[in-house]
Amino acid sequence: MRLLVIEDHPTLRESLCQFLREAGYLVDSEADGEEGLWAAEGSEYDLVILDLMLPGVDGMTILKRLREQGNPIHILVISARDGLEDRLEALDAGADDYLVKPFPLAEALARTRALLRRSFGKKSPVITIGDLDIDPSRRGVKRGKRDVDLTALEYRLLEYLAYRTGEVVSRTAIWEHVFEDGSGGSSNAVDVYIGYLLKKLNAGKEVDLIHTRRGQGYVLEAPKP
Repeated sequence: MRLLVIEDHPTLRESLCQFLREAGYLVDSEADGEEGLWAAEGSEYDLVILDLMLPGVDGMTILKRLREQGNPIHILVISARDGLEDRLEALDAGADDYLVKPFPLAEALARTRALLRRSFGKKSPVITIGDLDIDPSRRGVKRGKRDVDLTALEYRLLEYLAYRTGEVVSRTAIWEHVFEDGSGGSSNAVDVYIGYLLKKLNAGKEVDLIHTRRGQGYVLEAPKP
């Protein structure tokens, strides 16, 4: 599941993203309203966590714009505005839920899960790259007819690359978006986990789907005919 956090307060944004990643979600984030709107419009996310007070474009404008476009994405509004009128305005504009700051991270996670459960029964499209099939709804992976058993971290890494098929993704980007804590450590761990992933995907015989671009990063793409 892919989430987008649009929040300008750096401490809250980083802690919330890390908490959600630890729960197994792929999380992108934006600190500016204009960039956040562009990201929400240009990519397929399962849920957006949206602050109302943002630089550039405010959260209410983002909310209304997405709904005017007919975008069905789940939207969880987070705001320090705790008045009844503020909550009603956001809900009437199309927010699925409203969470008042400050809040425990565990509550944000619980509300996120509750909103995503509404999508159960609506099967997520399977991502197919060559003979590789990734089913985000059950986090299942098949290579040809063979099931591929991945750890939670390996699956997040594969799904992150799959949503960017054909795009070269830097080690830094992978480290920041996939690993539980992108604020420290070494991106050399990315190389290690790419190796683990290749070993499981290939099982010693299939054609590589993940390729190294020296000095740039990695790309997941189907073999050329």
